[in-house]
Amino acid sequence: MNRPFITLFALLAALSAQAAEPWSVERCMEYAAEHSHAVRLQQYDLDASRTERTRAIGAFLPEVYGSVGAQMNFGRAIDPETNTYTDVNTFYNGYGLQASLVVFDGLQRYNELRMARANVAMGRSALQAEKDAVRLRVYKACMDLLYCEGAVEHTQRKRDESRELLHQTEVMAEVGQKSEADVAQMRATLAADDYELTHMQSQTTKALLALKQQMNFPIADTLVVEKPAVDASLLSTDNAYNIYNVALATNPRIAQAVCNVAVARYALRAARGAFLPKLSLSGGVSTSFYRNMDVGGHAPFGQQFKNNAGEYVTLSLSIPIFNRLGSVSSVRSRRIALDRARESLNYERSELQRIIAEAVADVENSTKEVQKMKDQVEADSLAAYLTTRKFEEGMASSIDVRTAAVTLLQSRVRLLQSQLTMMYNKRLLAYYKGEPSWTDK
Repeated sequence: MNRPFITLFALLAALSAQAAEPWSVERCMEYAAEHSHAVRLQQYDLDASRTERTRAIGAFLPEVYGSVGAQMNFGRAIDPETNTYTDVNTFYNGYGLQASLVVFDGLQRYNELRMARANVAMGRSALQAEKDAVRLRVYKACMDLLYCEGAVEHTQRKRDESRELLHQTEVMAEVGQKSEADVAQMRATLAADDYELTHMQSQTTKALLALKQQMNFPIADTLVVEKPAVDASLLSTDNAYNIYNVALATNPRIAQAVCNVAVARYALRAARGAFLPKLSLSGGVSTSFYRNMDVGGHAPFGQQFKNNAGEYVTLSLSIPIFNRLGSVSSVRSRRIALDRARESLNYERSELQRIIAEAVADVENSTKEVQKMKDQVEADSLAAYLTTRKFEEGMASSIDVRTAAVTLLQSRVRLLQSQLTMMYNKRLLAYYKGEPSWTDK
């Protein structure tokens, strides 16, 4: 085997090992925060808000523009040199450079700039809120996948135990210690276990696809998620009121709602500015070139361009009197938008308080459930072991063995579900406490 082929084989093996490397839940969450379609769409909205802020800043700069015009007169027209009527053919060429600046517009531009800045701040909060929401959804999807994988493991373990017990029952039936009914019952139990294993494997595939969809992870690539360790030291009772006060200052959805109120407030002030006078300043320079097309002897272009040059400055004041109720309607609609934004902020605060209180209760209850389920698994394990021994001694039926095994499997699966639920509730509560394991600040 030549050396290049060995090198290529080693590279492919390394890439395969890297692709099969288990992903931590945190790594899945960060991958989703960078690749999620929802996050990217929110980033585009933020970029649009920044562009609008640039436009609002540019509104304070003067507007400068140039103009060039040409005019050919045939027949009766006004001679630009004598300002009298003439009936000769003439050519007129004009040039101008003008600049205008709005000095005062009722603070409309100022409030629009503040509104644009508040929109950018709201966009940042919305982007952070979307990233956090994606992370939490991915965490929940990871817990669902780990639950299905754990259920497959427990079901496969029970299936293997059923196969061994079936073999043992068949041997005992050959020597007359068990009946054919017992063998048939054990075969039915094994068939049920095979079906349950197949079903859970199908559910695991669906859970993996759902996780990849949340992460925007390539469907064809391998993704293996490792189960995080349960840290019992973090399972402490927290005061919902204290967590709520912290979340009011750190939660991006609240910050987004606060910025939305600011945007509506500045929009209302800008609409009210339309009732005030508008003062504008403008100035410019202009020159022209004139030629009589019927009679020669006109002055050269350069001479006329210099001699005809002139400057002007204009200061204009515009006072709004009546615009068909346009300004009044604008103020009313923006006042409604402000009231709506305030109501939305109150709703977000109320919803946040409810969610935190629910999360605190969920952490406490799931912690108790885990401990209770541990005790139940121990009791069901002992009961299943004793029932199996009794079956071997002829003191219990195959139905009793199946019932005890199914009860043990259900207890193990419920324990796994309780542990994963407790981990999710704990992560959710840590997020509202302002202590997430991620940071984009």
